[in-house]
Amino acid sequence: MLTIDDLEARLDGLAGRRVLVRSDLNVPLDHSGEAPRITDDGRVRASVPTLRRLLDAGARVVVVAHLGRPKGAPEAKYSLAPVHARLAELLDGVDVSFCAETVGPRAAEAVEGLADGSLLLLENLRFNAGETSKDDGERGAFADELARLADAYVSDGFGAVHRKHASVYDVARRLPHAAGGLVASEVEVLRRLTSEPERPYAVVLGGSKVSDKLGVIDNLLGSLLTSGDRLLVGGGMVFTFLKAAGHEVGRSLLEADQLDTVTRYVETARAKGVEVVLPTDVVAAAEFSADAEHGVVPVDAIPADRLGLDIGPESSATFARHLADARTVFWNGPMGVFEMEPYSHGTRAVAQALAGSAAFSVVGGGDSAAAVRTLGFPDEAFGHISTGGGASLEFLEGKHLPGLDVLEE
Repeated sequence: MLTIDDLEARLDGLAGRRVLVRSDLNVPLDHSGEAPRITDDGRVRASVPTLRRLLDAGARVVVVAHLGRPKGAPEAKYSLAPVHARLAELLDGVDVSFCAETVGPRAAEAVEGLADGSLLLLENLRFNAGETSKDDGERGAFADELARLADAYVSDGFGAVHRKHASVYDVARRLPHAAGGLVASEVEVLRRLTSEPERPYAVVLGGSKVSDKLGVIDNLLGSLLTSGDRLLVGGGMVFTFLKAAGHEVGRSLLEADQLDTVTRYVETARAKGVEVVLPTDVVAAAEFSADAEHGVVPVDAIPADRLGLDIGPESSATFARHLADARTVFWNGPMGVFEMEPYSHGTRAVAQALAGSAAFSVVGGGDSAAAVRTLGFPDEAFGHISTGGGASLEFLEGKHLPGLDVLEE
């Protein structure tokens, strides 16, 4: 992949050039107050180094991004206006403006008014149906509009590179392009996980559904994990593993159609010498609520009227022990409903084990990244916190990601 340095050389400098940057600014918002509030600005902060690099070179930077899942038309709750305010704070000293449209006359006029070393954030890409359209013509037409706003394109939204969207894939085919620093570093880190990783290699998987992790587990057991490595499973998905092992799981989340698949995974792991580590106790509650009656129970004694919402203290200690001597760790998915304090302890225990570990640890974006920040862990406590949940998983599955493939054309 070409770098920004390569792009600068190709264009004989970036000063005065209009550079369209596809960033990942898809942050969680709290709408309970008078104005929306960003609850985790990790992705905004991660976008800053590439933007600074371009601004310092005198480029006229036009940032495009999405937020949430609007249905191809404007929705006020998905506006990037709160992100603009945070970006302006982080880029102190830079003229950071915002346009309430993505393409069209107002957007073109706003781009035309940019000075060297200034930045414009355009409104949510997904307010336009062409961004995510599966119709090549519709998506291409939107990409044409975006491309007319710029002289060059920089891909820096790693969280979207697994999508064949107009701003991710098609625009790169229309303009001189390069990978931003964030995308380049994410690829470097994930290649370190998939190409001769230091062992023992531990993979911690959580989150709600086994079905969300089928591809990555297939690839892990097929080619990445070897004898002496270990696979630790928690979160809602673990109850399908526990049911497959013969335990009753009460009202816990269960994907009955995946029981045979899970059984096959465990058998494959055993045959390869890969240890599958499951909880021995869980925190079970009467209801899905922070205020519900709850308590720690063994996995072979989950009451029929209760649901598991976290791994228990014994399991937390076991997971920490299995991580203590690991040399490489990939973690994707919380161990419980970390947003609720009574069910946050398992996730905190895994984070604490990694924060004090000598392993090269990668937190795989999405809910995992939000969890460690919500629980008060600094980014520096881990080897790398990915900005791409789905993208990092698909990379570990061995899939081709359209947004990376196009940068290598």
